[in-house]
Amino acid sequence: MGSERRERMRVLGARLRVLRADVGLTGAALAQQAGVGQPTVSKVENGRMVPSPDVLDRLSGALGLDESTAGEVRALLAAVEAAVETGSGSDGDVSAGLVVDEAVRGARLVRSFQCVVLPAMLQSAEYARQVFLTSPELDAEAVGRAVAARVERQGLLYEPGRESVFVLTEAVLRTWPGTPSLMLAQLDRLLAVESLDTVRLGIIPWRRPVPVLPRYGFTLCDRRSVVVEVFPGERVSTEEDDLARCEEMFSRFEGAAVFGGEVRDLLMRVMGEFRGLRDRHHSVGE
Repeated sequence: MGSERRERMRVLGARLRVLRADVGLTGAALAQQAGVGQPTVSKVENGRMVPSPDVLDRLSGALGLDESTAGEVRALLAAVEAAVETGSGSDGDVSAGLVVDEAVRGARLVRSFQCVVLPAMLQSAEYARQVFLTSPELDAEAVGRAVAARVERQGLLYEPGRESVFVLTEAVLRTWPGTPSLMLAQLDRLLAVESLDTVRLGIIPWRRPVPVLPRYGFTLCDRRSVVVEVFPGERVSTEEDDLARCEEMFSRFEGAAVFGGEVRDLLMRVMGEFRGLRDRHHSVGE
């Protein structure tokens, strides 16, 4: 089944490459007109990356596709996503958490709620490695590629004109992989990201009740799509009902969260606890 997914990716990429050639655009020119990175165009056309619905719409617009042809390429993307959703992929480019990375790439407004694992855009390299190690279909080399790709995409946080809002439960900070030292480095990264003008980081403290019990994490990309993170993988939806439901839920979680100085105080407090864990681990090992 993994080969089926890869074949669908190649079909989508080949069709876009033909359409680009038909209008006489280079890959770099298409990327510029669509407002995406040139590597994105190259990877999509070569069947190594699945574009988000928003990125595909941008490419279609830049190519000047009529509604019939635009519908054709959307159907090709849906075929790829259907293969991903059944857990059929064995290739690390899209499975194991990279769907959300690609959806985020094409969005100007990203809003992510998480109740167990840190949002992909906030993960340190070592934390991300622990995430990808849980995927049985990825070998060591594929994990390395996936981590590198995730870290590269995080540069989007610093781009002017983009806005990212993250809301976490305090449980996310206390559900930790690896070692206390890993989490100390991760929490330090959260402190750095929280200071960015392009980012709002909110945390729902344990002392506050959640407005509704969360069952899964999700990421809203503009107001066009939502990536719902459920086992065995991630599901991208552009359905109005799904978007409206997640918009409402995000608003409720955001309203329960603290921001600014309260978040920084909370992070420093949790870091102090991890330092204590680290020191106890060191003393036991001596």
